[in-house]
This record gives sequence, structure tokens and C-alpha cells, in this order.
Amino acid sequence: MNKASRKRVLVTGGAGFVGSHLCDRLVSAGNDVVCVDNFYTGDKRNITHLLTESNFELIRHDVTFPLYLEVDQIYNLACPASPVHYQYDPVQTTKTSVHGAINMLGLAKRTGARILQASTSEVYGDPEVHPQPEHYWGKVNPVGVRSCYDEGKRCAETLFFDYWRQHRVEIKVARIFNTYGPRMHPDDGRVVSNFIVQALRAEPLTVFGDGSQTRSFCYVDDLVEGLIRLMESRTDFTGPVNLGNPGEFSMLELATEVIEQTGSRSATEFRPLPQDDPQQRRPDIDLAKNELGWEPAIPLADGLARTIDYFRRILYPKHSRCA
Repeated sequence: MNKASRKRVLVTGGAGFVGSHLCDRLVSAGNDVVCVDNFYTGDKRNITHLLTESNFELIRHDVTFPLYLEVDQIYNLACPASPVHYQYDPVQTTKTSVHGAINMLGLAKRTGARILQASTSEVYGDPEVHPQPEHYWGKVNPVGVRSCYDEGKRCAETLFFDYWRQHRVEIKVARIFNTYGPRMHPDDGRVVSNFIVQALRAEPLTVFGDGSQTRSFCYVDDLVEGLIRLMESRTDFTGPVNLGNPGEFSMLELATEVIEQTGSRSATEFRPLPQDDPQQRRPDIDLAKNELGWEPAIPLADGLARTIDYFRRILYPKHSRCA
């Protein structure tokens, strides 16, 4: 990449699961990347390998406070994304989504940067329309235990579109569906990491409800490709656009696949369904296909194999070295 085409790119939440993979791609493409993270759920080990790169910089910072930089693009990924983490301090979760959006939009307005918001399929709540298209407004409980995340992200979307309409800030809004892959936190409470860790430890796999509820799982490399394509899309395409894998699996189907791939003898253990847990979730990705030329390329079985290998290495490092 020549100097004229090299971009100065800010990634908030850049030491997190998705953010660190995005930083990898942006750095390898030759951009000057500034990773911002307060390390509440991010992990410095996710980006340690980038610290020696001349076009990578790490700043410890909380996006609920203003940040003053000169950048061309902003990927706003900062926010705890698993129920275990975002319900631990729900007030701070809402602040991160809302104040973080205000601060990053203010930065984009001042610098003229293009900004992408990592929104979520949680804005659809427990949907009554299936699969979920972008024009569906959702069915969300505004006062439940998940609301700090769901409503915080919905408010952030409102702010993004108001900054676009009122201040002509160049915005992009991605609604991210369930994503998995290496660098997920082993204790984040999400179903893929839960099942894999429990299977590798020969513990019962915790299935909430009767296991018939469905999710769609997108491998992290596919998601990152979608985010980059969205950022580079035509100026007048703002989104929101769904980014996820339309393949749909029940929790019992996922548990069976994980047990089979790990060779575990784990059984399944059923527990009551958490409050406001959606019964089904699957993206309609026609808009992403048409506008971005994007759709996931990595099947669940292949992505799980890579993710299981990662968890084996972090849970049993000595055994992995011997192997």
C-alpha cells in the first residue's frame, strides 16, 4: 500500500475478540491502526503480536470519555457483548454504547472520518419475523436484564443516523449476529465457548430450555471481511445491514456437533431458559449480498474445528506443545 492510499484507522474495542481480528486484517493491509481498549473484556494477549508492527499503536482508554486523534476511519466496536459481561455492570454497559457512540461520532464529525458502528442482532429482541430483515423493528423488552445491551445498541443506532442526517457524518451500521472463533473468552457465557470448554473438560454441556431454540453462527474471519466491505462501500449506503451466517442450528444440534468434534463423553444438562432469551435468530443477508457482495464462506463444522483447536491450546498448553 502506498503512502497516499494508507488510511489512519481507529478501532475501539480493538483488543477484544472481534476487534483484534479486525486489527490483524487492517495492519496486514498496510493501514496505520490505532487500537483503543480499556481491557474490561479485551485481552492484551489478543494483540501482543501486533505491538512490534510499526503501523500499530495501542492506547488504553475508555470510550465513555472523549478521545482526540486525527483519523480517516473509525470502527466503533467497544462494548461488552456477552450476557455474563454486560449484565455485570449494566449501567456502564449502557454508558459504553451511548456515551461511546456520542464521543466517537463527535470525533468523526471533527475529523471528517467515516465511522462504522458495530450494532447487533439483539436490536431485534425475541423476533416475531423470521428470518430477520433490516426493515424489521424488533420485539425488545426495554426494562429487562438484557436491556442495558439491547437498548444501548438501539440508542447508538439512533445517534448514528441523527449525526448522518443533521451533520452529514459518513456512517455505516452493521447488525452483527452470533459470531465465534479463536480469541473468544473461555468464560464469556456464550453458547459456542461454553459448549467447547465444557466438552474439553468432560463436563456436562449446559443447555438452557429444551434446546430447540435456534441461532446462526458466523465465523469471525467472515464477519471481519463483511465489516471491511461495509466500511469501503459507497458513501450513500449507510446500512443498517445484517452480517451473519444464515445457516440455522438448534442448541441441541450445536451440542451434538461439539461433542462429536471434541471426542468428548460429555452429556447434556438442561436448565431453565434465561429471561428474554430469544427463541430463534437468523439473519436475512440479501442486502449484504447485493450491496457488499458478501456472504459467509466458512461452514460451521470447519469453523468449530478451528475454534476447538484454539481452546485446546489455551486450556491445555503443555499437552498442545507435546502434540
